[in-house]
Amino acid sequence: MTIQQIVGIWFSATRPKTLPAALAPVLVGSAFAWRDGAFHAPAACACLAFAILVQIGTNFANDYYDFVKGADTQDRVGPTRAVAAGLIAPHVMKWATAAVFLAAFLVGLTLLRFGGWPLLLVGVSSILCGYTYTGGPFPLGYNGLGDLFVFIFFGLVAVGTTYFVQAGRPTSEVWLGAVAVGCLAANILVANNYRDAETDTKAGKRTTVVRFGKTFARIQFLVAHLVAFAVPVELWRRGHGAPVLAPLGLAYIATRQVLTLRNARTPRELIELLGSTGRYLALYATALGLGLILVQRS
Repeated sequence: MTIQQIVGIWFSATRPKTLPAALAPVLVGSAFAWRDGAFHAPAACACLAFAILVQIGTNFANDYYDFVKGADTQDRVGPTRAVAAGLIAPHVMKWATAAVFLAAFLVGLTLLRFGGWPLLLVGVSSILCGYTYTGGPFPLGYNGLGDLFVFIFFGLVAVGTTYFVQAGRPTSEVWLGAVAVGCLAANILVANNYRDAETDTKAGKRTTVVRFGKTFARIQFLVAHLVAFAVPVELWRRGHGAPVLAPLGLAYIATRQVLTLRNARTPRELIELLGSTGRYLALYATALGLGLILVQRS
């Protein structure tokens, strides 16, 4: 196996389609800081590095534990999983997971000079929840708590912390942005778990889709989009200028995603939807971020 092939396997194992969940909250939190005249590039970059490492560590842990627990089998219809496909040995993935989480912890330590020791608790909690998403005695993803984990840590915590280390205590408007990002980040998980509902059921992985059914998942997916659209409208209502409404220009893409989830008949359609939800989150965060930077308060 060539070095290029090895690099490709590991890059695929990071699940790049999910990485916008790490980028988006830092972008939005930093845009709010910029709007308030407090943007600090080193702090923002540290937040981004920490978020990406936690996301990758979570994905590596998921790859390992889904194989160990039998959730990734030959019946699975999603993208190739490195351990299940025999591309990476289980013990190697386990050590890689530990290494990435350690790197995230070390990066997180650099944030203490911006926000103090309380950030140590935030960082350790984020890493522990990333591990317990599929690992530990009570894996969140196997007990229907994965969506809540994503909403809290890739929405509220990530956006709030990014703003905090740059500008101080988050405002109610920052929390609104965090809710929007958290909802759309959770939609990535909905698309993934919707596709895997049958194999997850056989493996005893009780995701939200498995527990409450596909109709509930479709409603959750739609409501997340509606909440995300309501946030810029509320910011505009509070006195921000028209640029903050930029995310509304994504309504057509959001509608297509909702219809795809409802009408999908093949695994391929759902695999494409997974990538689309990640790209959509990045687009939404970019539109909202630019709107905040360009906005003129009335």
